[in-house]
Amino acid sequence: MQDLQFNRRQALLAGGLGTLSMNLPGVVMGSDEVNAAGQAVRAEKSCIFILLCGGPSHVDTWDMKPDAPIDYRGPYMPIETRVPGMLINEMHTELAKVADQFTLINSMHHPGSISNHFDAMHNLLSGQSTKRVQEGVLNDQPYLGSIVARHKPSSRNFVSNAWLIKCVGPPVFCAPNIGIGGYLGSAYAPVFVGSAENHPAMPEFQPPEIYAPVDESRFGDRRGLLSQLESARYDRDKRVKDWSDLRAKTYDAMTRTEGRAAFELNREPDAVRQRYGMHPLGQNLLLARRMVEAGVRFITVNGWAGQATHDKSGPPSSSWDMHGGNMGMGNAFGDGSYGMGFCLPRLDQALSALLGDLKQSGLLKNTLVVITGEFGRTPYVLKQDPPGRQHWPQCFSTILAGAGIKGGQVYGKSNRYGEFPTHNAVRPEELAATIYHALDIPINNPLDATGMFRALTTGKPIMDLFG
Repeated sequence: MQDLQFNRRQALLAGGLGTLSMNLPGVVMGSDEVNAAGQAVRAEKSCIFILLCGGPSHVDTWDMKPDAPIDYRGPYMPIETRVPGMLINEMHTELAKVADQFTLINSMHHPGSISNHFDAMHNLLSGQSTKRVQEGVLNDQPYLGSIVARHKPSSRNFVSNAWLIKCVGPPVFCAPNIGIGGYLGSAYAPVFVGSAENHPAMPEFQPPEIYAPVDESRFGDRRGLLSQLESARYDRDKRVKDWSDLRAKTYDAMTRTEGRAAFELNREPDAVRQRYGMHPLGQNLLLARRMVEAGVRFITVNGWAGQATHDKSGPPSSSWDMHGGNMGMGNAFGDGSYGMGFCLPRLDQALSALLGDLKQSGLLKNTLVVITGEFGRTPYVLKQDPPGRQHWPQCFSTILAGAGIKGGQVYGKSNRYGEFPTHNAVRPEELAATIYHALDIPINNPLDATGMFRALTTGKPIMDLFG
């Protein structure tokens, strides 16, 4: 038989799987990790990254200033939590009960003069504080989920990086590398799940086509053909076994039902679904928990709270961009789609349910939960009717829980008005480094997908957050 020249792509194509595993965003086949003793071990850690697109007001949520003048503190009062000294918004009644499970950072900031969603989102998700465009060249740093998919691909799910409801509406809310994987390429970009018209709170929610059932008989025919080719060559080239193993792993991942089952939310007891809330944010967080259980490594959840029944003006990407009347968004302190009276109770319900479930099931040990916006809001209330707050990258808040993060602490501090950090300032670099450390990804790993040196971030993990 004529000598056959195989490579990885040919092996996958011969098995009928190459297009899916090589070209679709987010489809990264993983393998078991190898420890220092040469033994195969699984990388088990995952991350649920809840992105409150638009930038929530830190001084109205988790860094409240009740002693400041009314023009700064706004109309809300803080309440006590299970953690002495940790005060949060009075509408976070359920979150207050699980405050011992998370760390609250009140000293996040973007160095430099940025004030738009596009650049702030890019810096937050890439773990950089540099400008998006330098000397006319687009910064091609991959985002957190792409880095995790590269270094810790799933060994149980053919998707490693997912995004629940891609930011839509005005393009200012979408950072440039969200859908392309940066310099790592499209294989490490996220698989986007759902939309405003198709989200898991809807009875007829449909998962992405990538999770659709496959024609196993067709794959079986190609599998048999490839086995014949490999058998003819095996005695002369032991490397064929590597290609065979890769093809078998891909075939197994594509035909198992574990990934698809994550989208069958009707398997959850009705009481559980109600506890999360029958709205986009609640059901997306429930879906994110199920995707972690199915082996997905990094799930970004758009913090869209949905639309108020009496106010259909809010787009499904920016619930938290609460400018108020100067941009026609209604009262930032009201109960419309852009109002904290509508959004904060939904966040409280969904987030407390997620943390409670992860804690009870034991998943919190290996699941990092991050809740943040791309920046905060002006410490002063805009003098307009109805009221709101403008962008404020100089100071904002972030919550971290799980994967070794110490619960029940407040890290960092801002000044009396919440204008800027005064203790333990945290940049996007430190946040990214902390996330990578929690997920066991060495930030000094010298190689990217092309074998070139690329620093994941110049920041250092905040070791005081771990306990």
